[in-house]
Amino acid sequence: MITGGTELSSPRHIAIIMDGNGRWAARKGLSPSAGHKAGVERIRDLLSACRSRGVEVLTLFAFSSENWQRPPKEVELLMSLFHSYLRKEARRMCDEGVRLRVIGRRDRFSPRLQRAIAEAEEITRLGQQGDLVIAADYGGRWDITQAARQLAEQVVNGERSIDSIDEESLDSHIQLADLPPVDLLIRSSGEQRISNFILWQAAYSELFFTDTLWPDFDEAALDVAIAAFQQRDRRFGGRAAGGDAAAQA
Repeated sequence: MITGGTELSSPRHIAIIMDGNGRWAARKGLSPSAGHKAGVERIRDLLSACRSRGVEVLTLFAFSSENWQRPPKEVELLMSLFHSYLRKEARRMCDEGVRLRVIGRRDRFSPRLQRAIAEAEEITRLGQQGDLVIAADYGGRWDITQAARQLAEQVVNGERSIDSIDEESLDSHIQLADLPPVDLLIRSSGEQRISNFILWQAAYSELFFTDTLWPDFDEAALDVAIAAFQQRDRRFGGRAAGGDAAAQA
């Protein structure tokens, strides 16, 4: 994007907590299932919008580790929608050069859904025009814990020493380690928390909260979030040249 002769960089990696499907449906007098279906439909348009704006990776928080506590019928609906999305969209993503990755636990999904995930990832594995990451049965604490467990197992097996464990080694075992860092983390629906999502990866992400409910989060809403990102002064804990230390703490 060019503004006043100066090129403003777009985020390479955007992560979104897709929130507000239920409230969107309630405001329209519809069933919760209608809200979830509308939310799924939003993904296709947003993925296309991100690609056209130079965003390399889009990570979506679809189902958290804590979401299993929701009513069984709602969980069943969400699983059905997830399966249907994978079946419908994998070939389209392949044709568009988008690589799909699903992160999180898989052992609690049905064998049918596990197969659909594996097949969709295989169909799209050669995509080089962008990445879509879906976090399903995912939790940030789980992510860090499983990385720590892998390192501990390597120590027990004599593959590394305790002294070799540092931030870099832990980072290499965290989900998304091979992708660009998350630049912008968006949450829709007005809630202002990250709800156990990418705790490690979001350490220096810019946060953007919007009142827009997820089914209404369109290209215009995305542009507002990106414009806000472009106005941020990202110092990653450092200090801008000539800046005041107190003002930039």
